[in-house]
Amino acid sequence: MSRPPKSAQQPAPKSAPKSAAEPHSADSHDLIRVFGARENNLKDVSIELPKRRLTVFTGVSGSGKSSLVFDTIAAESQRLINETYSAFLQGFMPTLARPEVDVLEGLTTAIIVDQQRLGSDPRSTVGTATDANAMLRILFSRLGQPHIGPPSAYSFNTASVRASGGITVDRGAAKTKTVKATFNRTGGMCTRCEGRGAVSDIDLTELYDDSKSIAEGAFTIPGWKSDNVWTVGIYAESGFLDPNKPIRRFTKKEMQDFLYREPTKVKVNGVNLTYEGLIPKIQKSFLSKDKEAMQPHIRAFVERAVTFTTCPECEGTRLSEGARSSKIGKFSIGDACAMEIRDLAEWVRGLDDPSVAPLLTALQHTLDSFVEIGLGYLSLDRASGTLSGGEAQRVKMIRHLGSSLTDITYVFDEPTIGLHPHDIQRMNDLLLRLRDKGNTVLVVEHKPEVIAIADHVVDLGPGAGTAGGTVCFEGTVEGLRTGGTVTGRHFDDRSALKESVRKPTGTLPIRNATKHNLQGVDVDIPLGVLCVVTGVAGSGKSSLIHGSLVDTKGAVADGVVSVDQTPIRGSRRSNPATYTGLLDPIRTAFAKANGVKPALFSANSEGACPTCNGAGVIYTDLAMMAGVATTCEDCEGKRFQAAVLEYRLGGRDISEVLAMSVTEAEEFFGAGDARTPAAHRVLDRLADVGLGYLSLGQPLTTLSGGERQRLKLATHMGDKGGVYVLDEPTTGLHLADVEHLLGLLDRLVDAGKSVIVVEHHQAVMAHADWIIDLGPGAGHDGGRIVFEGTPEDLVAARSTLTGEHLAGYVGG
Repeated sequence: MSRPPKSAQQPAPKSAPKSAAEPHSADSHDLIRVFGARENNLKDVSIELPKRRLTVFTGVSGSGKSSLVFDTIAAESQRLINETYSAFLQGFMPTLARPEVDVLEGLTTAIIVDQQRLGSDPRSTVGTATDANAMLRILFSRLGQPHIGPPSAYSFNTASVRASGGITVDRGAAKTKTVKATFNRTGGMCTRCEGRGAVSDIDLTELYDDSKSIAEGAFTIPGWKSDNVWTVGIYAESGFLDPNKPIRRFTKKEMQDFLYREPTKVKVNGVNLTYEGLIPKIQKSFLSKDKEAMQPHIRAFVERAVTFTTCPECEGTRLSEGARSSKIGKFSIGDACAMEIRDLAEWVRGLDDPSVAPLLTALQHTLDSFVEIGLGYLSLDRASGTLSGGEAQRVKMIRHLGSSLTDITYVFDEPTIGLHPHDIQRMNDLLLRLRDKGNTVLVVEHKPEVIAIADHVVDLGPGAGTAGGTVCFEGTVEGLRTGGTVTGRHFDDRSALKESVRKPTGTLPIRNATKHNLQGVDVDIPLGVLCVVTGVAGSGKSSLIHGSLVDTKGAVADGVVSVDQTPIRGSRRSNPATYTGLLDPIRTAFAKANGVKPALFSANSEGACPTCNGAGVIYTDLAMMAGVATTCEDCEGKRFQAAVLEYRLGGRDISEVLAMSVTEAEEFFGAGDARTPAAHRVLDRLADVGLGYLSLGQPLTTLSGGERQRLKLATHMGDKGGVYVLDEPTTGLHLADVEHLLGLLDRLVDAGKSVIVVEHHQAVMAHADWIIDLGPGAGHDGGRIVFEGTPEDLVAARSTLTGEHLAGYVGG
């Protein structure tokens, strides 16, 4: 179509002429605006954050940093993106409720890189958690000799399947025809261990006493009581066994039915139930669950009853014989996955085949990203559940390195966790690179080295829990230094070396330690002192300490109390009182004072409000939309029956006690009618680790990472043992809290305990009586002792990376 002459065109609407310097209206959206945020402990927080800048959020543990960054900004971004999908798709996605906030503007797509551990499923590895294994499988299916099949033939998560038989085919007008069909799928799973790399051996003597009959209570499994029809009752009444005969006198058939029978429908007392052999029942009941989520006595039973050994058939590679036989050059896919990633990257770089060039390029980029981010010492066959929180977080970062996306909001939760001071600069460079590509980078962090590179700092506080939840400062790093907040006052704190160190009272010898990358290490760990084990990430610290002081089944050696980085898991029904065991003496005290059963004072047992089942709230599921939780009208959120709340101890009912803070409860149970020494001891330990502000009934799901770590430490402080092994206890701790932790460690040592700390924090190193430094590098470049001695000697020698950084720290 021809364009009309200029004179014939409609006149343009009149508007003020724009000068060349006047910004476009689209460029005005350069802030993320938050108004009236009230999530968790936030107190109507309003704040404006600059986009395309690096903003660091700091403040004491529990001050509200994660509530603002993760539970408000990042959560709303993800919720809004999910709403762009159809209702059908949303039904398959996690449902997210809108955060408690009045206004959220200027949000961009948020990518969350948090500290959540990667799945602890036994079939999950570093390779399967990233794209590396998938690309390797394709590579071997194209270049491997002999050729054994498609990529699935190299997957230890895929079993081989063969089937044949008649299938019915509809051919229109109700005509059907039966034809013979066969189906084949070649998988790479080892049939013996089913792709786990290890086989379990169950000690039957831990399951039952074979000198007794089932009727006499032969079972020694926790929770298997003689009156339980679902466990003991089904074996006694199944008809397959004689319940009055001692188990050792069972016939061969009875023993087969008892231990291995396939699931079979039976009728017990008129109820249809499924009978199953004891071994598969134990495997489903206990071995298929995450051990760390179990109650302590159940976990102890599993550790006693089950031994895991390397699969003799695949030698731990998880792969079938066919997958192990197919090679590229000298290496099978099992060999490739067992290499350190930096060595694997070099091997891949040496492959040159035009037919798979795009695949090699993508695989090379992924492996180089591992090396760049400081994880080159890992191998792809490393179980993902064994990675520390810091390692897991960096693995998640890999897919974002080199991404062409811009104007993304990246949200990081303490990305320097588990990093030696030498590695922190590398992490800082990565954060700055993401920012310089035009992204908004939000970081929750305590380390001054990371805070120092921020364009914008937000300091929350002033305290933790109910004493926090407000913005104490926002601005530049220089402004923070002079702002007078807790963070500002402690920003330039440096711990001085001790003037005098304690003398050891003995030694704990470790000889020829070879676990993982350790190279035949011999070392004497001093007792009766504060000993810090340090070294760059991947140098062998945890392998030396946990591998030598904790046996292969996870049971701690005699006299050793181990507090590792395994996260506390808990439902919304779990709280500090239930996790620490504090609720047991409290329930007993209430029961004794009122002459009733202790079970009445449990919201998860007989005392629960029948309307909400002790949850305190009624949950309404709205399918693909976020569920709604409303306070239970019958118990008003107190979780207990009205009759239970009539019983009192020291003038308070059980719901009022659970609403107390640790500090209040410590005073309440310390004297007067409510005096309960067993409860007071637990409360003392909680106060010792700086959790005096927590309420006893606060759900564990609302606690920050640092609070959970200290809750775990408080629980283990009650264990009987002379040696405490702590794995990075400063995780999630503010600069001001580290000083409190050092005081706690000193009190433990002064009480006659030996404290061994695996740690990177320089304040803890400076405070040590003795330092063991591993290195000099990571992976096969580490695994050796590079220094033993006092912190003063380490600083004077400056012979290791740790020595250089510690000298700079104490000199600053």
